Amino acid sequence: MPSWTDTLRFAFQPVVNLSTGAVAGLEILARPETGDVLAEARRDPELDGRLAVSAVRAATRKETLLPLHVNVFAATLADLGGLTPLHTAVREAGRLPWEVTIDISPPYTHVPQQALLEAVGALRGQGFRISADGVGDGDVPLRLLTDMAPDLVKLDASLLPRPAAVRAMRTLCEQLGALLSVEGVETELQCAAAVAAGAQLAQGDLFAPPARLPAADVYVPHRSPGAASPPRSGPSVRQFVRPAALLPVTASAGRVRALLTGSPEVSGVLLVDAHGVPVRSVHRSRFLLSMSGRYGHALYADRPAAKLGDAPRTVGVDATAWEVLDVVAVGGRDRTSDDVAVVDRFGRCVGVVRLADLVRALAESRVEEAAGLNPLTRLPGSDAITGEVDRRIADGRAFALSWLDVDHFKQVNDGAGFAAGDELIRSVGRALQRAVSDSTRVGHIGGDDFLVLAEPEGLDQVAASVLDVPWSAGGRPVSLSLATVVCAPGSITDHRQAAACLAPLKKAAKALRGASWVLGHAGLPGHEIRRSADAAAAPAGFPGPR
Repeated sequence: MPSWTDTLRFAFQPVVNLSTGAVAGLEILARPETGDVLAEARRDPELDGRLAVSAVRAATRKETLLPLHVNVFAATLADLGGLTPLHTAVREAGRLPWEVTIDISPPYTHVPQQALLEAVGALRGQGFRISADGVGDGDVPLRLLTDMAPDLVKLDASLLPRPAAVRAMRTLCEQLGALLSVEGVETELQCAAAVAAGAQLAQGDLFAPPARLPAADVYVPHRSPGAASPPRSGPSVRQFVRPAALLPVTASAGRVRALLTGSPEVSGVLLVDAHGVPVRSVHRSRFLLSMSGRYGHALYADRPAAKLGDAPRTVGVDATAWEVLDVVAVGGRDRTSDDVAVVDRFGRCVGVVRLADLVRALAESRVEEAAGLNPLTRLPGSDAITGEVDRRIADGRAFALSWLDVDHFKQVNDGAGFAAGDELIRSVGRALQRAVSDSTRVGHIGGDDFLVLAEPEGLDQVAASVLDVPWSAGGRPVSLSLATVVCAPGSITDHRQAAACLAPLKKAAKALRGASWVLGHAGLPGHEIRRSADAAAAPAGFPGPR
């Protein structure tokens, strides 16, 4: 009688180290030629356990020496209380348990949590590493995730367009002592987003698709010097908006065809509801191909065009070009040429943007950006920050502009050496980059001077990241001074006024001893001392006024 193993094969997909570009491990994926043994394994813990054993043996036959990732359903572990046969198979294969990571897969619903935790403890006691799989797109409870304390958290790539959530997961991983991996990466933009969010590992078709033989080489996009910097502002989407071809969502395919054939410059049609909100997106080439096929006109001409459309891709009118690319990266590769609808705060379409326009402009901006980066910290200079200040003034947005520098920096260089001084500057720059949010920009304007542009409510986080750190250079303690001016809408007209308001605040901060922070408001007299040290707490070795 045929066995389920007769039609079961395994594929291997590399897990890539994003920092080095090397393969960090191989995930073993069951690939049944007939039937759905994985669906059966989800219901049958014994079968799932045998699949895990077969996966290890399949890897052994391929003579791979890379660390292995073996998938097991959460319910299997809770039901079996561990995987003794797997431990035996690993030992017989001549491998060590800590070379094998158990990828615990969802669903977690209705899984007895205490039994699962006990099984995880047993596996960890045997030496296996533990990975929480499918996080972000699965149903793992956050409390259970923290109780499991996995060695690795695998995040679904669908979460990458939500950078705040990814960074929060990175922070949780740091607290748990876990690595963060992103799976399902298909585009270079997704890879860049994973790197920017702090992921250390990744896997997906971009690097190498699953294959019967373990991949010897993988493709890893070049990591630019600024790849780990916070999200970029980039040019506003407003400058790329084109008029949109709009038709009511009830329009027939024949009506759309007439519009497209009569207007060669139109790349697509948006079908909108009565309020102007995009409902479906019709791509020119795909639509006309469907209509020109055999019986295409007879089949579709009088039917709603919405049946030949796709879900629209939309961005807000305040989005940046980079955010548009993030939206494009999420969908299938066959839609990369689709127009992206730009909508106002009510969701109404105000126009479309085309990918070609964005790519051309962003390529030019990256060249300009690279030319303006400080060679020591790879942070942008003052032009990038002041330009963003002017944009926020024009948009009527409140913001806070801060000037940060190192106290007695010349004496630091003279006493500890320029190499120690350079390393101190790089460390301060890295601390600022780690602390920033989506709306924060950091610039290094030369020497020991930094500019930070942030939302007023994000000031405490930025200040704590640099003022609560015991800085030193060459073994000698060093303090920093921070001056901030909060600019309400209408309080200043351009970045020059902001800089003029900031100058006396910097002088006031430098007059204080130790780590200091002075805050003022544009157009208002006086300032507030947010942070200062007692005179006796001045850094040893760097006396005198600052």
